[in-house]
Amino acid sequence: MNREILKKLIPAFISLSVFLLDRVSKEIVMKFLYFSHIPILPFFSLTYVENTGVAFGFLKDRNMFFIFSNTIFLGILLFLRKKFSSTLENIGIHFVIGGALGNIYDRLAYGYVVDFLDFNFFPAVFNLADSSITVGACLIGWEMLFNKRGKSEKN
Repeated sequence: MNREILKKLIPAFISLSVFLLDRVSKEIVMKFLYFSHIPILPFFSLTYVENTGVAFGFLKDRNMFFIFSNTIFLGILLFLRKKFSSTLENIGIHFVIGGALGNIYDRLAYGYVVDFLDFNFFPAVFNLADSSITVGACLIGWEMLFNKRGKSEKN
């Protein structure tokens, strides 16, 4: 397969995979965990939560605002994704895009985001989309902080 085609397909595959894994996990949670709490490990539980706000339940019941703002944010990401030149940045942006799509889908379909990953030492319950957004942002930040700075110091 042509290298250029792969460069375009892999990022799309990442976004689609993140979105699909998020959807499948939430469908399973909604079917089998609806308003339940199941301890798995001493520090980890599966806890069904309907989040109408953002992180930590901040700004509750502002679903339309988040649909609008997240859709604009997603559009900006899609527009800017070509500006990310490194492989790590490109992978990171597509993790963020896939996660954003997952949470936007929830807001449109249910009026809330389904959260279920509950680490007892962390103050919020979250989902795979949230995790993907965080991982993607960390990859982009890592690349910008360490690799771009290293390139500019050499010049």
